[in-house]
Amino acid sequence: MVTKSHEPQSDRWAEWLLQHRHGGNAAYQAVVRREVELFADRVLTAANLRPGMTLLDVGSGDGLLAFRAIERLGAAVHVFVTDISAPLLHHAEIVATRLNIQSQCTFVECSAEALTAIADSSIDAVLARAAIAYVQGKRAAFNECFRVLKSGGCLSIAESILQDEAFAARALRKRIETATGAPHDRFLTLLHRWKAAQYPDTEEAMATSSHANFSERDLFQWIRSAGFCDIHLQLCIDVVPALSTSWEIFLGTSPHPLAPTLATIMAEQFSPDDRLFFESIVRPTVESGKNVSIDRVAYVNAKKP
Repeated sequence: MVTKSHEPQSDRWAEWLLQHRHGGNAAYQAVVRREVELFADRVLTAANLRPGMTLLDVGSGDGLLAFRAIERLGAAVHVFVTDISAPLLHHAEIVATRLNIQSQCTFVECSAEALTAIADSSIDAVLARAAIAYVQGKRAAFNECFRVLKSGGCLSIAESILQDEAFAARALRKRIETATGAPHDRFLTLLHRWKAAQYPDTEEAMATSSHANFSERDLFQWIRSAGFCDIHLQLCIDVVPALSTSWEIFLGTSPHPLAPTLATIMAEQFSPDDRLFFESIVRPTVESGKNVSIDRVAYVNAKKP
């Protein structure tokens, strides 16, 4: 187990997971947690967990997958908890200690592309949720997952597909660039500033964006190229009511770790008049309960021959 002598400074990953995902609102944090647990449980179920397994949680974040696996299997499981974020590993270790399961966890600070602390053919199941989407070298990451798995071992992941959000930002940019000066163009301009701050809005920016430059088909091909067999991929697209009707929460949250909050975007890129104008249009929709979110998640499970 890796033990930190003092708490590491925060980073963008920890700030998002521990703050911006829920806007610092404890009640909303609990709502988000319940939703995220549904994704995590699906990953764990697909991994066919059994007593005696050694698991690897890639990009563990706050340890949700690892700790829920231990909750399912009890003392008969050991989990390697990995992340590139030292602050998140520190947080996860504190949680594990509070749950009295720290002896079942090995905490490793590393990237998904370089799981060098994990021995070849030593893992029964590799798990990941919303982690590999932010890895630049996804092909290398899946090669590493394949390397550390035992023969017959399982890969089970859930990854958000954000490519359509980038396509929408690009479409807004194109519409703004070809606008004719109609009265509604001011709102579209502000809408584009918001979306372009959170997602790439050009083809060139998309190409270098780890979270928006791939589709579920790319995931499938990378996993297949790594040598996996018995691959099953399911893309789930759900249009659901937004989890919150609070304008303050809407301002204080962001959709992913690389995105600033709307409050930050408005403070940095909107004039005072712009902020009032934008709020007058968007806030009523948010507070009416008619706002929706679109979740696009690819679930993949596969085996090492």
